[in-house]
Amino acid sequence: MSSKDQLLTYLKAYPNAVGKVVDYTPGTDKLYSFDFTASNAELGIDVISDSGKFSAWVCDKLNSGYYKYGIGGYMEHRTIYARSTHFDTSDEPRRLHLGIDIWGNTGTPVYSPLDGVIHSFQDNDSFGDYGPTIILLHNLDGLALYSLYGHLSRENLDGLTLGQKISKNQQIATFGNVNENGNWPPHLHFQLMFDMEGKAGDYPGVAKFSEKEMWLKNIPDPNLILRF
Repeated sequence: MSSKDQLLTYLKAYPNAVGKVVDYTPGTDKLYSFDFTASNAELGIDVISDSGKFSAWVCDKLNSGYYKYGIGGYMEHRTIYARSTHFDTSDEPRRLHLGIDIWGNTGTPVYSPLDGVIHSFQDNDSFGDYGPTIILLHNLDGLALYSLYGHLSRENLDGLTLGQKISKNQQIATFGNVNENGNWPPHLHFQLMFDMEGKAGDYPGVAKFSEKEMWLKNIPDPNLILRF
């Protein structure tokens, strides 16, 4: 049985084992679906390369219909990564988004949706990167599942220890501001992985589009947990 099949089996057997990642009430809270692909003509390089303009654009979209969060992008082929050389490579720029973004206000609480422990944490402090990042390890009936939380507040890393126990629905962080979260409009990058491949405090959240099938094997759809 593949890791993805094991995860689906676990979620079906234990539906109440999954808590929340952010505060969200289905049927009441509205979600805005962002499009960060080339088809979105509103997002020119003049907007995405300026963190202030980009933040204002995101804020306007959320305020336009009283949306609690903006949602974007599992395996979305994005153009917004042209804003930073962090995503450039010698042959093919990284443009495939591997997680789901939850766009909202600075200070929005972030929770662990499952019991687990702190696997690692790190401030990935460069323009366009994750900024402060926490990675948790969850044991689901023998299946190792890692969850990554990027673009957090820097103070969220204070006092953390490797192996620290974390409970379902325990607040672990908040959305960081643009000056500490990798220079992005406030949001959470939430991602799941079966294998950390020896990495700690960081794991790719954006990859080459040509390698999509490879990444799908290790990175399941975060909405299996988010349930938006």
